Amino acid sequence: MRIVVLDDYQRVARKYGKFDDDVQVLHEHLADPVEAIDEADVVVAMRERTPFPAEIFDRLPRLRLLVTTGMANAAIDMEAAAAHGVTVCGTEMHGSRNTAELTWALILACRRHVVTEDRALRDGRWQTTVGTDLAGSTLGLLGLGRLGSQVAAIGRAFDMRVVAWSQNLTPERAAEAGATWVSKHDLFTVSDVVSVHLKLSPRTEGLVGAADLAAMKPSSILINTSRGPIVDQDALVSALASGSIAGAGLDVYDAEPLPAGHPLRGAPNTVLLPHLGYVTEGAYSSMYEQVVEDIAAWRSGSPVRVLAGPTLAT
Repeated sequence: MRIVVLDDYQRVARKYGKFDDDVQVLHEHLADPVEAIDEADVVVAMRERTPFPAEIFDRLPRLRLLVTTGMANAAIDMEAAAAHGVTVCGTEMHGSRNTAELTWALILACRRHVVTEDRALRDGRWQTTVGTDLAGSTLGLLGLGRLGSQVAAIGRAFDMRVVAWSQNLTPERAAEAGATWVSKHDLFTVSDVVSVHLKLSPRTEGLVGAADLAAMKPSSILINTSRGPIVDQDALVSALASGSIAGAGLDVYDAEPLPAGHPLRGAPNTVLLPHLGYVTEGAYSSMYEQVVEDIAAWRSGSPVRVLAGPTLAT
């Protein structure tokens, strides 16, 4: 039986998961993975790094088990997997604050010019920027679910006013999370920090567009640790280039890894991270351990944490 682990960027899969020596671990991202995995019976995918649309399953007749870290993966066509007789299993995510913590790393890095000052100091310069206070400013949250509520709590600890909006959010639910419901337009106009915490879906793709960015204060910043396509990327690049917003902190992009020469790589006043929201010691340890469990359980005929496929076990 051939098992292939994809997208082990940090070369840590064997550290966190007790894989057999004959398991093949690939470290570089493959835009088209079929040639590398066409003889595999089992493939392990790290989150949404490698998409598995229907046409990929068409080209992998030998594949029988696809394990994804996390209990949901929008990059996998679950119906196509089931139609091709492929069982898809997931793993539970360790901890619940990984992405919320990284959101605040980006907010603080942008507001206090951490990257700019680090580079300036290494170049021999001292104190080149003036930071912006968080206390007394307004934090606007697009989405107030689990992650948005965690970010809201930290915002209140910084003595920020917290406002929120999403398509289904009510004033009552916002108040329960310590936020004030506002309209989408008002969120963009009053917020000093706008942070995105929505799931990507047809309803949210392109939700933040040019008009929303134009409504922001010139002193405001945008943070996105959810999914790149929620924000109109071209509109964001234009807003940054024109200086109509003060900056952006991004952990997610339309295409990942972010291609060489992409306009965002040269955009001013940005802090760019390579989708690190879930990348922590605790999360990796938990996920890779459960990946090994999933493979063993499937091989024994009793798959666990099944998301799709011919055997919908639990």
